Amino acid sequence: MKITKAGTIPSSAGPEDYFTGTVRLDPMFEAEKPGRVAGLHVTFEPGARTAWHTHPAGQTLIVTFGRGRVAREGGAIEEVGQGDIVWFPAGEKHWHGAAPDTAMSHIAIQESIDGSRVTWMEKVSDEDYDG
Repeated sequence: MKITKAGTIPSSAGPEDYFTGTVRLDPMFEAEKPGRVAGLHVTFEPGARTAWHTHPAGQTLIVTFGRGRVAREGGAIEEVGQGDIVWFPAGEKHWHGAAPDTAMSHIAIQESIDGSRVTWMEKVSDEDYDG
């Protein structure tokens, strides 16, 4: 058994290479081998968002606060709010972030395959974000 006490893992800023706007990352858990799953609580200020990316084993988002936007390549922008759960299948190119005027937080859960959890791509343009 392992217990991680709340507030014992330091927060960090979302790296500019992978995020637009102000984003805070709060690691929650990372399974020890042979487990592959990890969880992260992410807080986006209004208008902040990820870059386009994929996950080799997919990703689940659990929205914990506010209003946000999610989109997959070739799809429409979808509005999400507290309590909504979003699933992106393995390899699906997508992005997620806050609404233009409202912050949003979510728990992101993803597994690693061959040591990789995410492949980052280009930043989401203002045109893609605005729809």
